Amino acid sequence: MTVAIQRGSSHPLGATPAAGGVNFSVYSEDATSLELLLFERVDDPTPARVIALDPGQNRTYHYWHAFVPDLGAGQLYAWRAHGPAEPPPRLRFDPGKALLDPYGRGVAVPTGYERTAAAAPGTDTDVAMKSVVVDPSTYDWDGDEPLRRPFSQTVIYEMHVAGFTRHPSSGVAAGKRGTYAGLIEKIPYLQDLGVTAVELLPVFQFDPQDAPPGRTNYWGYAPVAFFAPHAAYSSHTNPLGPVDEFRDMVKALHRAGIEVILDVVYNHTAEGDERGPTLCFRGLQNDAYYILEQDGARYANYAGTGNTLNANHAVVRRLIVDSLRYWVEVMHVDGFRFDLASILSRDEAGRPLSRPPVLFDIESDPVLAGTKLIAEAWDAAGLYQVGTFVGDFWKEWNGRFRDDVRSFVRGDDGTVSRLASRLLASPDLYGHEEREPEQSVNFVTCHDGFTLNDLVSYDRKHNEANGEDNRDGADDNRSWNCGVEGPSEDAEIDRRRSRQIRNLLTLNLLALGTPMLLMGDEVRRTQLGNNNAYCQDNPISWLDWTLVEQHRDLHRFVKRLIGLRLGRELAAAEHGLTLGQLLTKARIEWHGVCLGQPDWSDASRSIACTVWSLSGRTCFHLIASAYWQPLRFELPAPPASARPAWRLVIDTAREPPEDIVEPCRAPVVTEATYWVAPRSIVLLVSDEG
Repeated sequence: MTVAIQRGSSHPLGATPAAGGVNFSVYSEDATSLELLLFERVDDPTPARVIALDPGQNRTYHYWHAFVPDLGAGQLYAWRAHGPAEPPPRLRFDPGKALLDPYGRGVAVPTGYERTAAAAPGTDTDVAMKSVVVDPSTYDWDGDEPLRRPFSQTVIYEMHVAGFTRHPSSGVAAGKRGTYAGLIEKIPYLQDLGVTAVELLPVFQFDPQDAPPGRTNYWGYAPVAFFAPHAAYSSHTNPLGPVDEFRDMVKALHRAGIEVILDVVYNHTAEGDERGPTLCFRGLQNDAYYILEQDGARYANYAGTGNTLNANHAVVRRLIVDSLRYWVEVMHVDGFRFDLASILSRDEAGRPLSRPPVLFDIESDPVLAGTKLIAEAWDAAGLYQVGTFVGDFWKEWNGRFRDDVRSFVRGDDGTVSRLASRLLASPDLYGHEEREPEQSVNFVTCHDGFTLNDLVSYDRKHNEANGEDNRDGADDNRSWNCGVEGPSEDAEIDRRRSRQIRNLLTLNLLALGTPMLLMGDEVRRTQLGNNNAYCQDNPISWLDWTLVEQHRDLHRFVKRLIGLRLGRELAAAEHGLTLGQLLTKARIEWHGVCLGQPDWSDASRSIACTVWSLSGRTCFHLIASAYWQPLRFELPAPPASARPAWRLVIDTAREPPEDIVEPCRAPVVTEATYWVAPRSIVLLVSDEG
């Protein structure tokens, strides 16, 4: 059907509603012709209208554009691109494929979506995802603004939007389980726990079929659209529903004082390797969007997923920065955690750059100023940049913290000196930069690996359910099953595991830096030993809410630890300061079982330190022992003005609720020594009231 269209504009990219219609613009340097496909319903086998763009009228430089009258928000559309595809196939135009808009603000997924059709010869219009025209100006934010909380006052909770409420025990209505709306219902739980930010696993529209046969891509590290919220996480059926429901969630979290950090994937897409599907980017301008091998036929694979985005190409740089701006300006998110961020430092040949343009574009962008920028400073091809990631503003996931804290608590040789460094925000990694301690984002567990419960319950991974013969997932987990592999009815084994969990949590939440917790670790969520549950959209990955009551003592322990971390339980003398702020410029003295005699040898399994706040009004004495026998530690004299002397705030060997106590109610320790039980951590506080 022929439709009268206007020339339109190359800017802005994407589909932009305006008075009387919608402007469409897309980048494709080598296409010989483009067609805009308009659909009435997502399941329609053919488009209702096909609009052929005139290269003379509807092209400016490398941008194809048109203004189509009488369209508006909710319109479904796709692109069809014609062009060369001769060998070597640096270009992969395929006019049989319906392509998503790289700047599409929404995505609709047909009932019969089929990933394999996008990789096979012929047309896939009937089963392809479609882009959705979105008008972001119609939403009422009710005065909402990003919270801009300092990192020094931040405790991050890494979570999966769907997995948080998908379990039937969540108490969320069936139609809202696993959705943005379902998460809203559970915000009081997050408030009560005390976390200040949620870090959401990928919420950009991703391809759930990018997984082994018969399984689902659950984590979402398979993006197809960098501007569109994942449609399956919406409780609405209309194509505009995901956008507004996501914003409802952000607004509700902000009202609760909780920031929203997105785990973003700008290092690869769901289009896979040279055998993969043509969904969007490769069908529009393959050699611009991806880093290719020298033969032009194969994709560089620094992400371990089949392809690598060409992040420092001018067009891709713009796409990434525009996407980040959109999520901040239009969707009001507070920050981003960049998956495999080291890939963003590679040039078009895959070589690491000393000053990667895209990273400096992000760091220096005025819209992004003040947002939280967190780098996973490594990639799947061995580029490891923890402590050396480019830029002045970035924070980093500290993988060394995870490894060294795990090793110490397990009781490995040669870990005491490394633990001391991790507790002080890793000066061996970051000291040369003279940055704030919060540059180090400290974690013991994350989505990728064992849960905290499984870290103390399994000596080895158990990923058989993934269908890859247990070959996938990390082999170096630094875990210890405490004597029995997997679940155990032995009460002594369970007590040992519970103590180890409290040890790990205490070190994570008391160390200098920015702490991050994994969803469900506060109630011993288990994945049954699976340390790579990316394809397990089932109870293996979901949060079982019956655990909250079952492990209420651990939940209380974590809640009180967070309160201590944020300074909520310290006396008025240090009012308004978090534990991290108190310790940043504190005077620190190291000890062993004898005062002033720390044992840094490889055989050592314990360390103690006394921390004097700058004001002298608060003093902490921390003892960490991974030794398997009790040890008697000498205690320093508390401040002369202390009322009373030392208070025993934490002893992970004591039975709940005595394992952690509010400082003002904690028992007094007047002796000059303290017996520390095997494999336990003790915190004494002298806090002048």
